[in-house]
Amino acid sequence: MHLLTLFFGILGGLSMAYGLMVLGTASGTSFWMVWEGAGLLALVLALLFLTGYWTKIPALVRILSISLALAGLACVLFCSFLMVSHFEDRPGEAPDCLIVLGAQIRTDGPSLSLRYRLDAAADCLREYPETLCILSGGRGPNEPLSEAEGMKRYLTELGISEDRLILEDRSRNTIENIRFSKALLPEGCRSVCIVTNNFHLYRGLALAKKQGLTGLSGIAAPSARSFLPNNMLRECFGIAKDCLQGNMDLF
Repeated sequence: MHLLTLFFGILGGLSMAYGLMVLGTASGTSFWMVWEGAGLLALVLALLFLTGYWTKIPALVRILSISLALAGLACVLFCSFLMVSHFEDRPGEAPDCLIVLGAQIRTDGPSLSLRYRLDAAADCLREYPETLCILSGGRGPNEPLSEAEGMKRYLTELGISEDRLILEDRSRNTIENIRFSKALLPEGCRSVCIVTNNFHLYRGLALAKKQGLTGLSGIAAPSARSFLPNNMLRECFGIAKDCLQGNMDLF
C-alpha cells in the first residue's frame, strides 16, 4: 500500500502541474482541466491507500473501478499507436493539391502548431511548383481573423504565390475542414495531401478517406514536444468522438 500511495501521490502531483503548464499557454481550450481532474483523482486514490479506506470499499466497486481504468488506458494506448504510425508521413510524389488543416490564429500570427503546419506546407510547395494548396479554417470567437486568411498571409510572407492558395474560411473543426475543402478541390485533382501536425494526421487522413477523397497522402508536421502528451490525449477524445459519429473508420 505504501508503494501505491507514493505512486499515485507523485502521479497526481505531476498531472496537476502539467495541467497548469498547459493552462499557461492560453491555448483557447479548457482541456487542461482533464489533467487537473486526473491529478485530483490520483491524489484521492493515494489518500485512500494511505488511510486504508481502499480495502473498506466493496470489492465489486473496486473491481469495476480498476476494470474501467484499464479499459480507458488500453483505448489511449491503442489510439496513440494509430497516431504514431503516421508521425513520419511524407508524399511519395508530387500531389495535385495540399489541404492544410487550420489551428489557432492569434493577434501576432499563427500559433506554434499552425506555424509548424505552414512551414511543412511551404517546403512541399517549393519542392513541387505545380501543386496547389487549400488553406482550411474559419474564424473562432477568440481569433482576430479567419485561420485561412492568417495562413495565407503567413505563406505569402514566405514567398508562396497567392495564386496557388485557395481559402476555405467557414470550417469550425476537422471534419468541416475536410468536407468544405473537398468542395474546393480543383477540377481534375487526383491526389490530395493532408498537412497537419504529427499527432493529428491519422485522424485527418481517416476523415478524408471517409469523405471519399482518393490518392491520399499526408505530411506530418512537427509539434512541440512538451505539449505532445496533452495533444495526443486530447486527440484520443477526438478519434472516439468522430468514430461514434460515423465520421471516420479506425482502419
